[in-house]
Amino acid sequence: MKHTSTIKNPIPVLVICLLFAAALVTQSCTKKKRTELGEELFKKSQNKVLKDADPDSLAIVFKEMLQTEKGKMTQPQIITSFYEQNNYDPVFVMDHIFNGDVDLIANYFEKAGQHGLDPKMFKADQIKQLVAKFKDKTAIKTLKEGYHDIALLEILTANSLVNYSNALQYGMISPRKIYQRYFMATKRPDSVSMFATLRASNLKALLDSIQPKNPQYLMLQKALIAGGTAQGMSKEETQRYLAVNMERLRWRNKPYEPKYVIVNIPDYRLDVMENGQSTLNMKVIVGEGRNTDNSISLKEYNESYKIDRPFSRETPQLNSQIYAAQVNPVWNIPQSIASKEIMVEADKDPYYLENKGIDVYKNGKKVEDPETIDWLSAKPGDYEFKQRPGDQNSLGKIKFLFNNNSSVYLHDTPARNKFNESMRALSHGCVRVGDPLALAKNLFGETASYDTIAKDMAEPKPSPTTLDLPKKVPVYLTYVTCWVDANGTLQYRPDVYGLDVVLYGHLKKFLADSDTLAGLAAL
Repeated sequence: MKHTSTIKNPIPVLVICLLFAAALVTQSCTKKKRTELGEELFKKSQNKVLKDADPDSLAIVFKEMLQTEKGKMTQPQIITSFYEQNNYDPVFVMDHIFNGDVDLIANYFEKAGQHGLDPKMFKADQIKQLVAKFKDKTAIKTLKEGYHDIALLEILTANSLVNYSNALQYGMISPRKIYQRYFMATKRPDSVSMFATLRASNLKALLDSIQPKNPQYLMLQKALIAGGTAQGMSKEETQRYLAVNMERLRWRNKPYEPKYVIVNIPDYRLDVMENGQSTLNMKVIVGEGRNTDNSISLKEYNESYKIDRPFSRETPQLNSQIYAAQVNPVWNIPQSIASKEIMVEADKDPYYLENKGIDVYKNGKKVEDPETIDWLSAKPGDYEFKQRPGDQNSLGKIKFLFNNNSSVYLHDTPARNKFNESMRALSHGCVRVGDPLALAKNLFGETASYDTIAKDMAEPKPSPTTLDLPKKVPVYLTYVTCWVDANGTLQYRPDVYGLDVVLYGHLKKFLADSDTLAGLAAL
C-alpha cells in the first residue's frame, strides 16, 4: 500500500509559514504606539497642556522635524529609520527624561573634553535646557509647542548619543579617508552598532561600556587632563600629541591575537608580543619619509599639512600574517629602484652590476654581457634586475614573507652599521630587522626548520630556501608617536612621516579648545 500525503505541494505552505513568522518578528520588534501619551506626559510633567497629546498628531510633527533637522544630523538615515520602525515613539523623552537619564548623558557629553573632544559637538546645553522646560509644569504653553519640543529633544538626544558612542568606540576620523598608504583592517560604525546604541535601555551602562579601557588610552587621557608639558614642547603641542594618539587608540584596528609581531614606525622598533607582554624586541630600519628632518610639526600647524603627501619610500601601515621565511633570498629589484638607482650606477661603472651580484634579464632571458649595454639610452622597463644571494644582497641572509599589496616584508641587511643611527627611516619601504636570527627562532621555535635557517644563514647557499611557518603569525606595521612605557613614562617620537599633522588637520575641528582643557586640569 502506497503512502499518500494530503499536502500535494509543501513549498507554498512553507513560504506562508515563513512569511507569518516574519510578520510576527516584525510586529514584536516594532514598538506599539503609546495610546495614553497625553496621560503619561501629564503625569510626569504636571503640565496640563500636554494632557491632550496623542501619538498620531505627534508623529506628524516628528516626521516634519526629522526633515527640517536632517542637515544638522550626522546620521540622518539611521535616526530616521529608527523612528520609522518604532512608530515615531519618543523613547528618550518618555522613558529617560523623568528618571534623570537624559541629564545623565548630558553630563557625559559635557565631559567629552576628557577625551580631547569638544563638548559643544554633543549639544549638552540644548538638551539640558529642553529637559528643564519639560520639568517646569508651566513652561510649555501650547500643544503645538509641546510636540515641537518633544521632537526636537528626541532628535537632539538620539543624534548626540550616536555621535558620542561612535566617537569613543571608533574615533572621529576614518584613517582610510586621510592616509594614502593605510592598509590596516579598521572597523567603522555601521547600522547594527548605531541601532544598538539607540535601543539601549540602560543608558548609564551603555555610556560606561563605551569608555575606552585600553591602559594606554587611560594613561594618555590622564596626561591630557593633567595639562602637563613635554620636554622641548609647548603646552599646546603636547596636547596635540596626546589628542592625535588618543584618536589612534580609538580606532578599531588593534591586535587581538595572543601572539603577534608589531612594528612601530616612528620608534624604529619591532616587538613580538605574547599574551600582552613583549618577549622579543629589536631595532628596525623603516622606509624613508617626507619629514625626516622634522620640518613640519604640530608646533606651528599649517593648514596645508592636512593633505597626505607620502614619500614613495614610506613603509605603509598594514596588518597581515607572516607565513614563511626565505633564507639566502634573491632580490627581485623593483622597477622604481632599478631605473632611479641601479641603471644610473651601471652607467657610471660597467662592472657595478657584477660587483653587486646583480643579474640582468631581458624578456625573461638572462643577459650574458650586461656591461656592453648603453644604460644611458635604455628605457625603464626594458630590463629586469635580480640580485643573487650572498653577502652583497640588500635583503641580507633572510626575509620574512607576508601577503600585502605594497611588496614589503621584514628582512635582514648587510648594512648593520645603520642600526646605530638614531634616525632610522632609511630604507626603500621594507623593514630591516636588527636581529633576524632571533626573530626566526621566536617564530619557528626550537625546530628542524629553525636549525636549517641558522645553518643556511651561516653558510650561504647559491639558491634560496623557503620554509613555511607551522602556524602563521600576525604582523602589524603601525604608527604611534606618543605612548606610556613600562615605567609609566610618557614617550614622544618625531613625526617622521608627517602623519600626525595630517591627522590633526582633520581632527582639530572636533577637539576641545585650550580653555576647556585648562578647565579639566583645574578640576
